[in-house]
Amino acid sequence: MKELQIEAKVENLQRVLDHIDEELVRAGCPMTVQIQIDIAVEEMFVNIASYAYETGTGQAKIGISVSDDDRTATIVLTDQGVPFDPLAKPDPDVTLSAEERQIGGLGIYMVKKTMDDVRYEYKDGSNILTIIKTLTE
Repeated sequence: MKELQIEAKVENLQRVLDHIDEELVRAGCPMTVQIQIDIAVEEMFVNIASYAYETGTGQAKIGISVSDDDRTATIVLTDQGVPFDPLAKPDPDVTLSAEERQIGGLGIYMVKKTMDDVRYEYKDGSNILTIIKTLTE
């Protein structure tokens, strides 16, 4: 797994996406799938940068590996911030209008719907979010 250790700040988002995209391009990932992965990584990294650390900022680790066998990308985002399971929140009611819906949760819902698998665990003082996506259209 190729890893990037970076300060969890929104200003570092482009470096995170460059790290992910370098591996996706190397693997021949279709652009439509790359965009879906980028949006998911952006949503999760911005959440870490915005909410994980109560005072100041902390570190985030972003790892990516691409399997040649089944053409899947596995992205792992790790932080040592406040324990938070983004998958525990109920999905928003997307049948309601934007005005009727509660604020928040739509980004995580979108990640869950566009990725093949999304997993969370809290282990050894770390939030670990794993995103898996098949690299075919």
